[in-house]
Amino acid sequence: MSNPLPRNVPTHVAIIMDGNGRWANLRGLPRTMGHRKGVEAVREAVRTAGEVGIRYLTLFAFSSENWRRPEAEVSDLMGLLKAFIRRDLADLHHQNVRIRVIGDRANLRGDILPLLLEAEDTTRGNTGITLVIAFNYGSRDEMTRAMQSLALDVAQGRLSAEQITPERIAGRLDTAGIPDPDLVLRTSGEERLSNFLLWQAAYSELLFVPELWPDFNRDVFLTALKTYAGRERRFGGLVPQTLAVGS
Repeated sequence: MSNPLPRNVPTHVAIIMDGNGRWANLRGLPRTMGHRKGVEAVREAVRTAGEVGIRYLTLFAFSSENWRRPEAEVSDLMGLLKAFIRRDLADLHHQNVRIRVIGDRANLRGDILPLLLEAEDTTRGNTGITLVIAFNYGSRDEMTRAMQSLALDVAQGRLSAEQITPERIAGRLDTAGIPDPDLVLRTSGEERLSNFLLWQAAYSELLFVPELWPDFNRDVFLTALKTYAGRERRFGGLVPQTLAVGS
């Protein structure tokens, strides 16, 4: 019997896609094969998110620290990203998916930046699910760039220090205009955020699932959403039921 669609679907789900290399190693395959299998999981995650009514899906595709990996692996990851955009962009556009890219765009190599800009420009007017691709992204770097931008405004007299509020900071982040994630999910059993959406995830529900990313299919996603639906989100306060019993 197929997994039923969940209730109380989050507006925004952010996923740390972890485990491609381990998936390949367990099968005696090159790490690159794990990354290629992971692209298939990306396609299924986008389809499932759109099916259940998630409005924003953020995928941690490539961190600012990933450049430290072996050159051959980085090259393969870049090739997969380019192939995904070239192959899937028309299909995503047809499905009314809007693409946004977050991360540091300075000094990106070769034709990567033009492809990312093309994906954003082509789908800018779409009104379906927003697929947010975190590429060359690190949360501390993002916050540093936001603080530098605000500091420059203060130095040049456009803003006073007292006018720097959480809302202004959020407006300078790469995710400006995107609601904070309701659920941050990480695959592979690792339980850390790895410099991902640290500001935005302040009140997110966190869920760590054992499946490696290439095994993250529709049923795993729906099971995760069912777990989320059973959570009580308090945002630092008390839920009404607790207040009612005088706790």
